[in-house]
Amino acid sequence: MSQHAYCPYEGTLCVIYRVQTINQLIEAFLLSGAVLLRILSNATGNVFQKQLTVSGNHPLLVNFFTYLLLSIVCFPVAISINWRALPDSFWYYSVLGGLIGALGNGFLVKALQKGDLSVLAPINSYKSVVSIIIGVFLLGEIPNGWGVLGIVLIIYGSYFVLDTTEERFSWTLLKKPEIRFRLWAMVLTAVEAVFVKKVVLASSTTIAFVSWCLFGAVFSGLLLFVYRLDIKSELSKISQTNRTQYAFLVACVGTMQFTTNYVFDHMPVGYALSLFQLSAIVSVFFGHRLFNEQAIRQKLIGSAIMITGSIVIILLKDY
Repeated sequence: MSQHAYCPYEGTLCVIYRVQTINQLIEAFLLSGAVLLRILSNATGNVFQKQLTVSGNHPLLVNFFTYLLLSIVCFPVAISINWRALPDSFWYYSVLGGLIGALGNGFLVKALQKGDLSVLAPINSYKSVVSIIIGVFLLGEIPNGWGVLGIVLIIYGSYFVLDTTEERFSWTLLKKPEIRFRLWAMVLTAVEAVFVKKVVLASSTTIAFVSWCLFGAVFSGLLLFVYRLDIKSELSKISQTNRTQYAFLVACVGTMQFTTNYVFDHMPVGYALSLFQLSAIVSVFFGHRLFNEQAIRQKLIGSAIMITGSIVIILLKDY
């Protein structure tokens, strides 16, 4: 009989035991829901990023507007926070996370402008490896054997997806600018993930989200001046359809980052990022249906292997 089918204690201890069991079930439900929302919002957000850049919007402007509009939305929350009470570590990691995150997301949007959604998304599976290595040193989060096996399966699955490209799974892939952009985005956002968890630990899920939006807006705005972007000219290219796409993009990115913070607050970064790679499966489907990208069968095989790796991680993370 399952240990949840009866109470091994008596009296008050039994009540406490049942309350703890219920709380664990609620936490598991919320965590699963957050992971699912993160997966769907990330893949959907990539679609809007690609649509905006393909229609002529500059990747750096798309990146900046995403952060800026999110900052405006969360401004009422920002003014209610007692910023002076936050520790020095919060500011240190917020600044680093904002800078690296703005660069990483800029590279991501640039990659989506030129590359296939169904190819670029699975490359992100390597992010979990980068974050686990960094997390071992900065967070003391050491994966167990099952965690390592799950990550290996996710990477192996990405082989099937990348092998559908003209260059196949080889070093010549690095000659393609969209692949290089995606790899830079992957490394930078993997490092950012560790800093985000540091910010969450130094504050809260909500405060970390607000700081992510604000510092992201500052640094992505600076990138516009560094690259001397003609903002007035770029703004004239935004159509009514683009405005609607921006609204959906902001909703997706906001949901993605808030659920990311929540998951980071409840599990190691490396494991969380491995689970997030399931969004690649959704991206493969979107790429085929919305942008007529090919080799869907082989990409789905690779995605299935990635799912297996993620299931190993989430079910056996405590063994």
